[in-house]
Amino acid sequence: MSAAVSIFSRDRRARFSEPGEDRTFILRAETIAKIAGEHAAEVDEKSRFPHESFAALREQKLLGMLIPMELGGEGAPAADVADVFSVLGAACPSTAMIFAMHHVKLACLIRHHRNNPWQLDFLSKAADKQLLLASSTTEGMNGGNIRSSEAAIQLDGPKVRLTRDASVISYGAEADAIVTTARRGDSAANSDQVLAVFEKETYTLERTQSWDTLGMRGTCSVGYMLRAEGVADQVMSEPYDRIHTQTMAPYAHLFWSSAWCGVATGAFSTARGFVRAASRNSGGRMPPGSQHLTKARVSLETLRAAVQAGLANFERHAREPGGLTAMEAQLALNFLKVEASELAVQTVTSALRACGLSGYRNDTEYSLGRSLRDILSAPIMIHNDRILASAEASVMMTAPPSALSR
Repeated sequence: MSAAVSIFSRDRRARFSEPGEDRTFILRAETIAKIAGEHAAEVDEKSRFPHESFAALREQKLLGMLIPMELGGEGAPAADVADVFSVLGAACPSTAMIFAMHHVKLACLIRHHRNNPWQLDFLSKAADKQLLLASSTTEGMNGGNIRSSEAAIQLDGPKVRLTRDASVISYGAEADAIVTTARRGDSAANSDQVLAVFEKETYTLERTQSWDTLGMRGTCSVGYMLRAEGVADQVMSEPYDRIHTQTMAPYAHLFWSSAWCGVATGAFSTARGFVRAASRNSGGRMPPGSQHLTKARVSLETLRAAVQAGLANFERHAREPGGLTAMEAQLALNFLKVEASELAVQTVTSALRACGLSGYRNDTEYSLGRSLRDILSAPIMIHNDRILASAEASVMMTAPPSALSR
């Protein structure tokens, strides 16, 4: 993404940044993106954590950008955070996705701590030390059903313990803390969940599954047996079902979509460079696949508009207590995830076709193989079919506005 254009603005409205506007987060993100881009191929090839990117993110103090100023962060609005995901996504999709997952967990703690002293102190520490938070929401045979937990919080006086067969903990070995779901207790139903946070020195990870995937290889989403212990205050008192609907799902769908928009933007930029070079080298004749560049631009602009509208809808509902739990907001953000993931795949595929063999090969400057492999994760990261199936009842109960201005 060029330094002159932003998807989201500093004042949280879904528009392009204006000249002279405060763009400090974007400029810092662009500095990191240069580093991320230099190492992205190796991160993918070796399926390793993007250490260089996160060293730069810590140096730029962006791991705590969402944390309120009174707790030592920068109090960045969702618009600014989304901008960073997009900038990073164009350079290294794994970096962008890890950064997005980290901020989804931060949002849960920020919005639902209920003035718990331990949790407030942890957020201050996260801002000061630029801690990286990992997520553990799937386990055992649950697959992608994050609204069901098998492992339960064990109470032992003032202490709590948790043993969890986590099928996936992305970048778990590199994280400074893990935020995990669990059953409230031994007698609780699988759907009666809580959210708990454990710092690195209070848990162990025993690897149970590998991570050899088509794309997003740098997220290192390995399976682990998680054994953790701490104090009761590390378990959030607000039920997870409320955290999930008010924060986890809305923020995840908005932030992931922003990262995917960045991946698509990066692929389009590569294809545009190829078409311009091919035309220049052939005396102005356009290459055979140039029409696909136009198709890529159409789907990219549709994607950008969808994410911009999603952010505007998010901001409108987030101002009201419990607003993000409204059926209209839930449907819109669920559909944003579905639409953004499909449009991003469409954009990258069209960009690949515009480049032809040069995009298909892995040994050219116009190679788009990694971008395609990475973006194919988008429709199956919380599978679109699962989202659409769960939305059927809500779709039947709500009618869309008849006027376009509503």
